[in-house]
Amino acid sequence: MTSLVLLSGWGIDAGIWRPLADHWPLGVTVTTPDWPGYGGLPPLASPDSLEQLAAAMADELPREAVWVGWSLGGLLVAALLERLAAPLSPPRGLVQLGMGPRFCHPDGVSNRELAAFRHAFTRDPVATRRHFLRWQLSGEPDPRGAHRRLLELIGDDVDAATLAAGLDQLAGLDVDKALKDAPCPIHRLTGRHDPLLAEETLATADRVLENAGHCPMLSHPAALAEALVALAGDMTAPLESPAEEAPA
Repeated sequence: MTSLVLLSGWGIDAGIWRPLADHWPLGVTVTTPDWPGYGGLPPLASPDSLEQLAAAMADELPREAVWVGWSLGGLLVAALLERLAAPLSPPRGLVQLGMGPRFCHPDGVSNRELAAFRHAFTRDPVATRRHFLRWQLSGEPDPRGAHRRLLELIGDDVDAATLAAGLDQLAGLDVDKALKDAPCPIHRLTGRHDPLLAEETLATADRVLENAGHCPMLSHPAALAEALVALAGDMTAPLESPAEEAPA
């Protein structure tokens, strides 16, 4: 039995995963929890606190599952690997989808571009989020069609403070050490034409979806589901607890 937990990115709730529902093979269980502050869930008292996030998500991130974090979600789940303590246990494996060890890159989305976006968000959060929803789809084969589908799938019930904290996390989180020291296998999956990623990040991906951009769940749901199941299948090594480890 393969268990996957799919976690969405900035400004987008768990509805983004619905196109994959008809493409999972038998023997695969999938959950798509929302982050605090999304999908009508209450926000964290401190939306930028990763410690509070770890505690809030513990019941949604079981030990036996492979965690799949898309976009900002890929940074957040990796950051949680450095905050593993009861009740949050290490996963069976982790897949970063459409993300590397950090968001900003001189050949991708630069620090200056993100700073301008954050400034625009402080002036008009609603319009800035809507702009982002369109912008991230530029690498899909049919951006307009993907945008229409996206708006059909997701809601607008996202806490503004949570969105602001997410932009801070996109600007500041670097999970390179967390990924190198991870207590589980790590894989990276990207779309070939992801407009948010630098070529360097694409080159380090374990698997690339051809003719797809940042949102393959909209443009290539069957291929994405197949790729996630294949990557999860590689993460079969059992996890040992300290009590199970052989003495030195």
